[in-house]
Amino acid sequence: MRGLPSVSADVAMSNPGMEALIPLVNSLQDALSDVCYNYELHLPQIVVVGAQSSGKSSVLENLVGRDFLPRGTGIVTRRPLILRLLHADTVYGEFHHCKGNKFTDFNKIREEIKAETERLTGRNKDISSVPINLLIYSPHVVNLTLVDLPGITKVSVGDQPADIEYQIRKLIMQYICHENCLILAVTPANTDLTNSDALKLAKDVDPQGLRTIGVITKLDLMDKGTDAKEILENRFLPLRLGYIGVVNRSQKDIDGQKDIRAALQAENNFFLSHPAYKHMAHRMGTPYLQKILNQHLSNHIRDTLPGFRRDLESQLRALNKEAEEFRLDDPTSRNKTLTLLIHHFADELKKLIDGTCDNVDTVCLSGGARLNQIFHLRLPNELTKVQPDEIKLRREISYAIRNIHGVRTGLFPPDMAFEAIVKKQISWLKEPCNKFIDMVNEELITTVNQCFDKLTCFPKLREETEKLVTTKIYEQERKCKDLVLQLIEIQLAYINTNHEDFVGFSKTQHVNTQNNKICGVSENQGVALRSSLIVIRKGWLTMSNIGLMKGGKEYWFILTAESLSWFKDEEEKEKQYMLPLDNLKLKDIVKGFKSSRFYFSIYNTELRNVYKDQKWLELACCSQEELDSWKVSLFRAGVFPDKVEVDGLGNEEFTDPLLERQVETIRHLVDSYMSIIHKTFRDQMPKTVMHVMVNSVKEFIRSELLSQLYPLRETLMDESPDQQQHRVEVLRKHRALKEALAVIEQVSLSIPLPPPVDSPRIQPSSSQETSKNGRPGHPPLPSPPEHHKRHNASPDSFMHSSTQHIRPRPSGPRRQAPPIPSVK
Repeated sequence: MRGLPSVSADVAMSNPGMEALIPLVNSLQDALSDVCYNYELHLPQIVVVGAQSSGKSSVLENLVGRDFLPRGTGIVTRRPLILRLLHADTVYGEFHHCKGNKFTDFNKIREEIKAETERLTGRNKDISSVPINLLIYSPHVVNLTLVDLPGITKVSVGDQPADIEYQIRKLIMQYICHENCLILAVTPANTDLTNSDALKLAKDVDPQGLRTIGVITKLDLMDKGTDAKEILENRFLPLRLGYIGVVNRSQKDIDGQKDIRAALQAENNFFLSHPAYKHMAHRMGTPYLQKILNQHLSNHIRDTLPGFRRDLESQLRALNKEAEEFRLDDPTSRNKTLTLLIHHFADELKKLIDGTCDNVDTVCLSGGARLNQIFHLRLPNELTKVQPDEIKLRREISYAIRNIHGVRTGLFPPDMAFEAIVKKQISWLKEPCNKFIDMVNEELITTVNQCFDKLTCFPKLREETEKLVTTKIYEQERKCKDLVLQLIEIQLAYINTNHEDFVGFSKTQHVNTQNNKICGVSENQGVALRSSLIVIRKGWLTMSNIGLMKGGKEYWFILTAESLSWFKDEEEKEKQYMLPLDNLKLKDIVKGFKSSRFYFSIYNTELRNVYKDQKWLELACCSQEELDSWKVSLFRAGVFPDKVEVDGLGNEEFTDPLLERQVETIRHLVDSYMSIIHKTFRDQMPKTVMHVMVNSVKEFIRSELLSQLYPLRETLMDESPDQQQHRVEVLRKHRALKEALAVIEQVSLSIPLPPPVDSPRIQPSSSQETSKNGRPGHPPLPSPPEHHKRHNASPDSFMHSSTQHIRPRPSGPRRQAPPIPSVK
């Protein structure tokens, strides 16, 4: 009877460089596992995939030579187990989560795996993607890194989630989808290989089988007269790396605590004595599986190490700048960080106000755009709100004229009435100007707060900076309000009636004279012609007492200083009638209960017909606002109400035609002068606010803020707990990446290239050998043979020949894993 081979000795003799490659990956895992376990998914490793009860646990225990994995019914492996086997003189295990604690009793290793699993997943059958790291040192193992994943299941049991199958599938895909991963697909021999869940998942991510190794278990449990010879000879569903058969302990052997060494000897005897397998017994069994896995993993590490190194270098370059900013241990670094933060804060505020930000906001207005909106939309709107009510303004002008004339009857409008009304309206500008400054102040504070993101890491620094900047903004706000108040006082100090844009008596007379000379008429005729051409208002009105149509008929009305005309439509081509305004009066009409219109009428005080045989015109509007607007326009044209009105103070308002003309004159002069004042403030207010508030605050932040913060730098640079934790993680990640790259650099310089895998399935080829497709040394993989040709084909015909140290990669696109369906 042949004894078991010395696997570790064979591996060391056949490949002297490989013994350092797998410990290299172990060193990388030690360096990177503290930072983020996602890095472990990209390290070269072997992932064990299989269905429940397929013999995964027995295969792993055979590789270790000890019983150490939890067993039971249902899902036993509920967290990924990263198992690192290291060849050593002593036997013990060590967990990454409790470093320094050496487990020599493998039963305690089993209990620790159970406890650590339940710590995250509880006692139910839920799963977690957070791995458990276990190192096993033994003289009976070869250097390997394997990942044991939960077994594939179909039906949830007990309190398992309804989508447990898809959770497990998603977890498996997280590991096997990476190119750096070798897939160990475990399938029992007493099931149909075409229904193998492990092979199906492997094919989804590795369709050409370049990194999939098949393991066939339970060969001793097949029905009499059947065998797996076709599969093990790689003639049925061939894989590039082939299949290896193993025989595990039965449940009876496990319950009887049969020694694994004895089980391995029994496995060897099984292959030597079985007629279907004895010709390939040297390529079957757990010892051969150890050797092949070690060689494949070593070559795979050598192939993927350059790409992994580039990935680490890219990560390190991305962290270099941030890690440099986070070194706050020495005063020089603190001072530099404070200076950089304040300069960045000043630059961000300037960019936000000037509109030169790197990231343009496409959702809402902010910064300078909001200030621009306040300057050119909100300010004119606020100035418009202080416009007095027309009726109230005319009443005030009337009182001013009458009070200035006293007992006399004035023939001309008095200048003092004009100045009194203008000064009163100028003084009303204080409220909208102060409101405008408040809006700018609020928006400036909001804009400053948007630039505090970088300072959030240092709460005390942000608090002090916010305090200083806000104080400066309020200080400049008070200065701005004082300056605006002074501008209003300046306007009140002198009423400039000689302004070039002001329409005064002298200018009106001069314009009228020039027009009359051009037209060849006298001065009095020119004034009459010009006044008759002034259009006060246009719009649609309905004549309700003219015609046979119910509800009246709409016309386009034009009101001038001399007449009221109406046309058929807005084109003003077909004039229906022109009614002079002499001796006309205005009268309100109470609308009916169900009427939706607002009515007023016009009639002649001498009881003459106004239009055809009508003594009055009954006109209707669509809204109360439109009615009031037409009344004001008629007042300006000299058409007044037919009865005396009494204001809230008990003053009677008489309709004196001479007084009304004087009121109208001053009303026009006030409009002209106030338009100049509004134009001036619309131009001066944004300039004043920009100079006194916005630019002053920007200059303060740029040149004075740092000098006020610098004396407090020792206390201001204390980090927040979250920022401190983030800094520690960044520095730890940065240090781990540097250590990992140092390990790779050291090994890359000292270890020779490993020889190709010693496997009869992969035939070596000369570098000068050229395949039919023109690629040297890489003959194409033949398509799977037809069913009637399988028995006549050689198993070696399905293999690619390999180069000395690099296996060819497929040039075609990889098939993506199928989507995970949602489960209600």
